Order: sequence, then C-alpha cells, then structure tokens
Amino acid sequence: MGYKTLCFGLSCIIYAYYISAPMPENLQEPWKVGVLDALIKMTSVTAILFENIGLIRHEEFFFTLMKVDFTKPVSDENITVTDTTFMDIPVRLYLPKWKSKRQRPAIIFLHGGAFVLGSCKQTPYDILNRCTAKKLDAVVVGVDYRLSPQYQFPIPFEDTISVVKFFLQDEILAKYGVDPTRICISGDSSGGSLAASVTQLLRNDPEFKNKIKAQALIYPGLQGADTFVPSHQEYERGPILSRDMMIKLGCLYLTKDKDLPQAMKKNQHMPQGSRHLFKFVNWSILLPEKYRKNHVYTEPILGNLNSSYPELLDSRISPLLVDDSQLQNLPLTYIVTCEHDVLRDDALMYVTRLQNVGVKVAHDHMEDGIHGALSFMSSPFYLKLGIRIKNKYMNWLEENL
Repeated sequence: MGYKTLCFGLSCIIYAYYISAPMPENLQEPWKVGVLDALIKMTSVTAILFENIGLIRHEEFFFTLMKVDFTKPVSDENITVTDTTFMDIPVRLYLPKWKSKRQRPAIIFLHGGAFVLGSCKQTPYDILNRCTAKKLDAVVVGVDYRLSPQYQFPIPFEDTISVVKFFLQDEILAKYGVDPTRICISGDSSGGSLAASVTQLLRNDPEFKNKIKAQALIYPGLQGADTFVPSHQEYERGPILSRDMMIKLGCLYLTKDKDLPQAMKKNQHMPQGSRHLFKFVNWSILLPEKYRKNHVYTEPILGNLNSSYPELLDSRISPLLVDDSQLQNLPLTYIVTCEHDVLRDDALMYVTRLQNVGVKVAHDHMEDGIHGALSFMSSPFYLKLGIRIKNKYMNWLEENL
C-alpha cells in the first residue's frame, strides 16, 4: 500500500508540474490543450522509465496506447469503408455509395506520427477521410505504410510510393470511377513530409506527372538539416510536440543509435560535404520577417558525428533540400501551418520557396494552432481547432479538386 501511495503521489506531483506549465495566450481552449500537453508529457516520462528498466521501448508504449483508438472498417448510409491491400500494403478505402454523374476525384491520405506511430485506422483519421469522401463525393485512400524503427527509411517511403503508383494505374482508377486529372496527395505531420516527397518524385516522372492535380500538407515536417530554426527554439517544450520528442522519434526513422539524436539537439549532426544544402533551409532568408524576430542565424556544425548518415542529405526525408528546378513542376499546393508548433518554420520556408518558383500555393496559418490538432477530433480529446483545420482542408479540396 505504501509503495502504491508513493507512486500515486509522485505521479500527481509530476502531472501538477506539467499542467501548470504556461500555455500560449491566444489558444481557443487553453485548459484542454494544457491537459492534453500534460498527459502526453506524463506518458512520455512513463515510457522513458519503462524503456530504461527494459520493459518496453518508448515508441512501443505510445503505439500500444494508440491502438486502443483503432477503428474497424464500418460502412454507413453514405460511404462504404473497406480494408484491403495495394501492393501488399494495407489501405483503407472510402467509397461513396451513390451513383455519380461524372468520374470522382480521389484523395490519397498519409497519416502522421513521426514515421513511428499512428495509423489511418485511428478514429480522427477515420472521421477526416469519411467526411472528405462524403463532402467531395470522392474516393479516399488511407495508407498504412510500415513504421519505424522496425521498418526504417526508406521502407515507409517505398510503401507509400508503391501504393500511390498502384492506385494511379489507368485500370485501377477506372475500377473505382476516379477522374485521372483530379487526384490529390495529402498528409499531416510526417504524413505531410511523405506527401511532399512523393509528389516531388511523381511530378518529375513522365508517366505520372499529369495525374497529380494537387498536394495538401498539414503542419508537415520538411527538413532535418537545421534543428535551430526559430520555431524549434520558441516551442522547444511544445505544446503537444516538444523538440526532444520530435528529435527522439524522428531519429528512429533512420537509426536506433543514441548518438544521432544527441547530435541533432546540438545542431551538429550534418555530415561533411553538406554545406551546399543549407541555402535551401536558410530561415534567415526564407522565413517572413515576423517569424525571424530577434533570432540569430548560425549554420549547422558539420562532421561532429563519428557515424555518417548520408540519409540526412536525402530529399525523400527532407523535401526542402531539393533545388528549385524540382520544385517548379509541382502542382497546386495547400499548406496549413500552426503558430505554436515546433515544425512551423519548415512549412513556412516551403511556402516561400514554392511561391518563388511560381507554384500556386494556398496557405492557411492558424494563429492559435498547435501541432497534431487533427488528432484531437473525437472524445475525450476533442479540440475545436482540429475541426476548424478539417473544415478548411475539405473546403479547399472542394474548391480546387
């Protein structure tokens, strides 16, 4: 009894510490965000403790909890929902039941989770994709690419590109009644990174370039070259996604080596010979003035890691690292950024670079936004912000697809 009481008391003290952390003043529902932020940090502390005593890995603990929220493929009066596979990769299909007078648009949606967590079967993504299919009279494909660290880069990317190429075949589009000129690739967070890199690859592929009309990127992570951008510093402790958690989970996409995340925290992870890429992520030039504030730009330090990770130079991981010639062919683009988000500046720099080469970009910046808001659209973790982002995303698709 004494041990349990001690553990409960310590848990209450830690939770009280996190719940008392200051929240940005302009949040629509600050108390909800505070509770969610404290719960996530408490869960992370518990996961680290369990990992250190050898019970379960940090990311496995989170994933086990998230699986409670996985849904079955339940159809309703409007949408037929089925789980199947494309190229042996699990996907969830949302197909409107009514007959359409013309071929339908299609959206391929890639879920977030730092390449380590998540599934298109989670309740919030099921809500989003189901609503999108109904509102747009569209075919929606949710992709369950394999996750790290069991399946590290490039496997999640390759799973995604395999599914997309399979779906874009003429006979498959005809099977589902899809208009081959009205297809969008979408994603949130790390799914936004995948969407961006897949779109870059396909729009420069003669076989597929004319089949991608649009891309929609919701608070995406788009680079790992510079971990001292202003948003990384301003929102180091979150809310929701802290800089440490972003680095810890993101590194698992490449390696289980503990040296890489330690080097990334100091911005000393990039290998020799990569300086030529820094111009593509130079926030002192690419960020609008209001986001630079009083921050002073310093280049990442090269060559401080004993191990070399050439993947850090790969644009399939960091879509911002491509040169302008690969950007100018990109399709109509929709980007959502959130003010109080450690990943904010990645997408802001991408907006600037796309506009500079003439790509048509629609940009919604949520001044009261936090990372991962789409994941909080169902009880008990319901945020009005998530619903607003969902509606903005669907309205843009309806108008442009």
